[in-house]
Amino acid sequence: MSIKQFNATYLAPDDRLLFRFNTTEDTEFRFWFTRRITLFILAATQHLTVKSLEQTHAPEIAKAIADFDKEVMQSNPESQGVSKAEAYQPAANYPLGADPLLVMDAKCTPEKQGSEDGVSLDLVLPGGANINVKMAGPTLQALCALLNQLREHAKWGDIPLVAQSATGVEILAEEGKKPSVH
Repeated sequence: MSIKQFNATYLAPDDRLLFRFNTTEDTEFRFWFTRRITLFILAATQHLTVKSLEQTHAPEIAKAIADFDKEVMQSNPESQGVSKAEAYQPAANYPLGADPLLVMDAKCTPEKQGSEDGVSLDLVLPGGANINVKMAGPTLQALCALLNQLREHAKWGDIPLVAQSATGVEILAEEGKKPSVH
């Protein structure tokens, strides 16, 4: 199953994102992303991208490359093979139902997809079920650009800093404050 399109909308009264994606197999998945989930996905994917680049570059250079790629995607997605002009096409099949499901938690892990480094994103749903989405390259960059644009529109603040810990990726709060762990 391959992702065809992403779509997301900020709903101010609910302070949530309605996030949906369709696939080349004419299926669609719909989710509610809270501020916490959105910021975690952005922070974790950014962290994993930099860590992947650090395997072949010095840490400062890896961060600069990741920042440059992020800026290019946000300013000109078409240069990365991502089209913004095509209208979102709802699918005919909804394997999880037509109503959006609230994402309770998210987990990001590095994932190799062919020659590209990417992420495996586990969205934890009510009742403990989860859906796993694997993304790399332009698809991952497009997701992050879309979520970042909506984060800015919603005025949800900066993307938090991340650190690697023995138990996984840890989101750090502002200096002097206790970190929260995912």
